Amino acid sequence: MITNGLFHIAIKTNNLEATKYFYTKVIGLIEVFRPDFGFPGAWSASPIPGGQAIIHVYAGGPALGKEGVTPTGTSAIDHVSFSCSGYHTYRNRFIELGLPFKEFLVPNTSIWQLFIYDPSGVQLELTFEGKIEQGPPPDMSEGRRYIAGASFFNHEVYKNGEFK
Repeated sequence: MITNGLFHIAIKTNNLEATKYFYTKVIGLIEVFRPDFGFPGAWSASPIPGGQAIIHVYAGGPALGKEGVTPTGTSAIDHVSFSCSGYHTYRNRFIELGLPFKEFLVPNTSIWQLFIYDPSGVQLELTFEGKIEQGPPPDMSEGRRYIAGASFFNHEVYKNGEFK
């Protein structure tokens, strides 16, 4: 038996357009072909040649919980991590869009991290090799530093895609 790697993450959403915008314009993935499953959704992939769809988003029907709305948050999954480059470009984009985020420098390593939430409350970790990044390392000051298990998700920031 062989497990070759992560195939995709499926995310339910109440706001498909805001979620598509977040993954393409904020995170930098590209939208790719998605088969017609009979309910709304979108697939996003890494923009590298041959990049497979790694985020599957779906809305409506099967995304709705008992209350008729999609639940938010990552539940038992703490976060989803992407390997990235361009730390300060991402950081500046989050600031420009008014999106809350946290920063972290992994102790005794050269790994830099940014933490942010998508519109459905799924926490993302963007991981960078600090040795090849330009500019200052992550801001580890009080209030800016990521603290594991301490949520900073603010639903109001993403309400109706207002972060655009």
